[in-house]
Parts: sequence; structure tokens; C-alpha cells
Amino acid sequence: MPGSPALPSPAPSPGSPLRAWWAQRPPAAGAAVMATGIVSIGLRLTGYDVLSRVTLAMAGAAWVALAADFVVRLLRTRERWLTEAGTPGALTAVAATTVLGTGVTAFGRHTLAEALLAPAAVLWPVLLVTVVRQWKRGMPGVVFLCCVATQGLAVQGAVLAEAEAVAWLAHTALVLFWLGLVFYGVALALFDLRQVAEGAGDQWVAGGALAISALAGAGLLAADDGGLYLWNVDDTGVLRTVTVALLVLSLAWYIVLLVAEVRWPRPRYDLRRWATVFPMGMTAAATLSVAAAVDVPSLKGPGQVLLWVAVAAWLAVAAAALATALASVRSRAPR
Repeated sequence: MPGSPALPSPAPSPGSPLRAWWAQRPPAAGAAVMATGIVSIGLRLTGYDVLSRVTLAMAGAAWVALAADFVVRLLRTRERWLTEAGTPGALTAVAATTVLGTGVTAFGRHTLAEALLAPAAVLWPVLLVTVVRQWKRGMPGVVFLCCVATQGLAVQGAVLAEAEAVAWLAHTALVLFWLGLVFYGVALALFDLRQVAEGAGDQWVAGGALAISALAGAGLLAADDGGLYLWNVDDTGVLRTVTVALLVLSLAWYIVLLVAEVRWPRPRYDLRRWATVFPMGMTAAATLSVAAAVDVPSLKGPGQVLLWVAVAAWLAVAAAALATALASVRSRAPR
């Protein structure tokens, strides 16, 4: 991954070719869970509950596998785990967990959502401090994961606060919302703008971080509508204005990045393409959520279009990922 320190190669595995392939998986693989989870949320927002449940189940299964691998590496290969924890991609562990938690909250599984929020909240400061120490100028798009992980906590906190009428959780989510915007500003200063033309997929996180920030703002506005009386009129007005501005900026990034993809095509599959699907899905979900939160029904149509674009991108990347994995496993098989 550009901008990340080289990882120590794991010891050759005497097991199956599949196990050997899995051992090479980098921390940024969590972006696949993020992409699948946000597509599920978008499908839920547009009324496709069956498809939403299927994709959420897929995201959950992938999360369980990655979480188990996370623990195994921590216990068995501590040095490698510590090295990987210092890379920006490690924050996908937090972001993926919060996206999954937000998805299960939408289906009324509040206890499970709380069980997911707790480890994400504990892991967030540990990984954040480790990653920030590695920051430097000229970073790739994954530098924005500091904002994404923070806003992921804000989104899940706001959604749970609305569902369970818990004011302190909403206030905590508001603090995280503003903190996430600070992180975005710092990340933008460190981001290498040449990645817009040269990036392998994670350059899209520059826009996705703004989209998840807009989603967090919409969630905070929705939580106040639940009768908690969280913010006064002035606070609500500021939050509405900032939320809409964040959505507009994320859509502007979307256009710029899409034009760059056409101008400088990068058709070859890369794991970081999951970091393209996630911002696409997040922009769709943010557009749909902001439409409801600020009562602008005209945004629903564009949000639905963006969602199906994200679904198409998810299918394309999933097919390429499967083909690449099968080819890798076959190449490792004994002859």
C-alpha cells in the first residue's frame, strides 16, 4: 500500500493454498466489509429489505472471519500485528465494525449493535494514536480513514441514540462528528493530490470521508427529531447547514474522481478498489439520509441512482476479487 511501511512477510504456511493466500491478506481488507455493509444500508433506505439482509449477512460473515484473524495475529504474530496496526488501513477494523453495527441497528438488533460499538470504541483510540504517529506528507487516500473511523462511531452512536432514546450517546456522537471534521482537515493537508490521477482505488476515500460525515450529521438531526430535544434552534441550524455543505462537497469529490477515472483509466483489479465502492455507497446513503433529515425529497432520486451505481461497482469488484483469489489459490496449489 502506498505510503505504508513494508510489512514483514509471514512464515510460509504448511497448510492449504487457501490458508496461505489468507495469510497474505493486508489490514485494508476490511474495506470489503465496509463496502458491503454500506451497500446493505443503502438498500435498506430504499426499501429493498431482502437484498439488504442478504448483503448485511455477507458483511457479517466477512467481519467474523476478519475479526478472528485479527485476534489470531495478535496472539501468535505480535510483531507483525504491531507493524500492521501502524498502517492507515488498520483503521478499517473500526470503520467496518461501525458500518456493520449501523446496519444491524436498522433491523432492530440493538443489543448486537451495542456489542459491536463497544470494541470499536475501545479499539479506535489505540489504532488512531498508532496510525497518527506514521503520518507524513504525500499520503495516499487511506489517510482519510482517521476521519472515516471517527465518523463511523458518530454515525452508529447517533443511530443507537435515536433508536433507544439515549441523550448522552447522541452528545458523544456530536463530539465525534466535529472531531472527525478536524481529522479530515489534517488528512487533506497530508493527501497527495496526484493520487486522484494515479491512485489504485483508495483515492475515493477523500470524498467518502465527507459523505460519512454528512451521514453522521443526518443521523444527529434524526436523533433530535425523536423527541430527545438534544439541540436548541441555533445548534440545529448550524448542524443542518454543515450537513448539507458536507453532502455538496462529497458530491463534488464524486464528480472529480469519476472524471479522473475516465481520463486516467485503471481497469486492473486491486484490493484498494473496495475503497472505491465504499465511498460510492456512502455517498448514496448520505444523499438519501440527508434528504430525509433536512426534508428535501428531490434528493431521493439522485440518491437512488447513486446507490445502483454503487451496487454495480460492488458486483464488478466482487467478481474481480473472486477471480483474483481463485487464481492466487490455484498458483499456490502443489503441482
